[in-house]
Amino acid sequence: MRDGKLQQVDFTTLTAAGNELRSNWVPARTEQVYQRDRYTIAIGLRTLNQRGWLTISWHPQAARIYMGSPPPRTPDTFTFSQQLRHQIGSLALVAMEVLAPWERVLDLQFARRPGEPAIWHLYVEIMGKYSNVILTDANNLIVTAAHQVSAQQSSIRPIQTGQPYELPPALTDPIPSLNETQQRWQDRVSLIPGNLGRRLLKSYRGLSSALVNSMIQAAGLDSDRSTDTLTESDWQQLFLRWQEWVKAIDESHNNQNQFHPGFTKEGYTVLGWGIVHPTATVQDLLNSYYTALLNQQEFSQLRHQLNQKLSSLLSKLRQKYNTFAERLQHSDQADYYRQQADLLMAHLQEWQPGLKSITLPDFDTGNPVKIPLEPEKNAIQNAQALYRRHQKLKRARTAVEPLIMEVKTEIQYLEQVETTISQVEEYRAPEDLPTLEEIRDELIGQGYLDAPAQRYRTDTDESSPYLYKTPSGFELLIGRNNRQNDRLTFRLANAYDLWFHTQEIPGSHVLMRLEPGAVAEEADLQFAADLTAYYSRGRQSVSLPVVYTEPKHVYKPKGAKPGMAIYKQERILWGNPQRAITYLVEDIPQA
Repeated sequence: MRDGKLQQVDFTTLTAAGNELRSNWVPARTEQVYQRDRYTIAIGLRTLNQRGWLTISWHPQAARIYMGSPPPRTPDTFTFSQQLRHQIGSLALVAMEVLAPWERVLDLQFARRPGEPAIWHLYVEIMGKYSNVILTDANNLIVTAAHQVSAQQSSIRPIQTGQPYELPPALTDPIPSLNETQQRWQDRVSLIPGNLGRRLLKSYRGLSSALVNSMIQAAGLDSDRSTDTLTESDWQQLFLRWQEWVKAIDESHNNQNQFHPGFTKEGYTVLGWGIVHPTATVQDLLNSYYTALLNQQEFSQLRHQLNQKLSSLLSKLRQKYNTFAERLQHSDQADYYRQQADLLMAHLQEWQPGLKSITLPDFDTGNPVKIPLEPEKNAIQNAQALYRRHQKLKRARTAVEPLIMEVKTEIQYLEQVETTISQVEEYRAPEDLPTLEEIRDELIGQGYLDAPAQRYRTDTDESSPYLYKTPSGFELLIGRNNRQNDRLTFRLANAYDLWFHTQEIPGSHVLMRLEPGAVAEEADLQFAADLTAYYSRGRQSVSLPVVYTEPKHVYKPKGAKPGMAIYKQERILWGNPQRAITYLVEDIPQA
């Protein structure tokens, strides 16, 4: 996947996917319809041999159809899926036909049972930003559509409930054919000299940028080359790849499988060209590819949103903390005013009317102390004013101390959350997105974020911590977020384990699993200390203090926020987060 850019399902991929679906999932009973998000539905299908979920998406950059993963166990509140559920629920999927030659439109036909005429048609249009999913009755009248298009939006092809369904505008480019000679094909492509990739795209229908680039690379050529620089041998190699493609499309009409799916360096292919990781089926390929890339996009967006929110919250809290700290600093002068008042009361005879200040010897040191006075008040009145100021500042300290402690605790908690997010810098594995989603749900639960209208996770979904092996082979579990930290420390840990955490520095809870009678060697402890330091806010340091103790000595204070814990009977090691980087290379964590 190049720069995280989504490769769109083209005609060739749709043909390959449609062939597999017809072979393995038609006929099938429709058991459920669920809408995952604003662009994607999942239809639960059951055949005599298997059950699965047909994923259909009209996403403008990732329209697709394939057998995918089960949907989440959360309520579906979308109107479109409710309409589909009402019309096609419990019916049989009896056919999946290509609507017109070389068109990226599939006609999914539903009947009461196999062998009977279709009473509903679900048209799946995989056409980039114009993609759509449209349900019609047996008379081809539109009942509902994922995206309705008014006559004002499109005078060429409006899509509205109650109107007849019309095919997309017909393609005008020539149709590829196995009967076409190389010379005629070459003449058409090279008619106007120019960029080879663009010339191929403009010369025939059914092509996509990804297909053309992989075809040219399979021929050992560069898509940026100009057509007038190609040799006869270059044209021959390219024509061979061209015929492989056309043959695969032609034979798919006869249910002969000429497709070979797999991942390439740039994305994926179903033609076997440049594959670095083959897949068993086109369904597996598409499910893996689009799940990963869409998760990556969602991960990046969510991580940015969480970081922005935390940065804003911490900035306000630190400003509040500084304000309280200043008030606390002022209250430190309370005893000073009481001392001045005591001095004044002890030397009433020194006061004279009209004085603006008086200098008196300190009780303990004898050093002169200058006391400002209000000239309109006598000595006793001035002393009383100083006593009142003393009491006011003393009350302020009593009021501010719990407030500043509350803000400090809140800052520590949010810094802990910020640390867990910083440890997941980019999307590398499927576990990374649920890790951030759990952090988002935690912040919602703590009142820092508003709950979204559509939730994609449930409390029963739990991600897994990082898993490493120490030199002696003991499991080392490292929490990815506060939910995991609490689960490791207060639910999973047993009496024989060891618990690690950086000393007074936000970071992950780390648990070394030990069997009864097992003893961790010094190398195991150092390994755990290094990784504990690495998965903390002090990751960039050379050395950090790491505490470890038995889980029974770790407690959660009453009312404490997620991930917060106190401990006792701890021992201290020094962890080296830079050395831990070598462990990360040698021992990739498992989810």
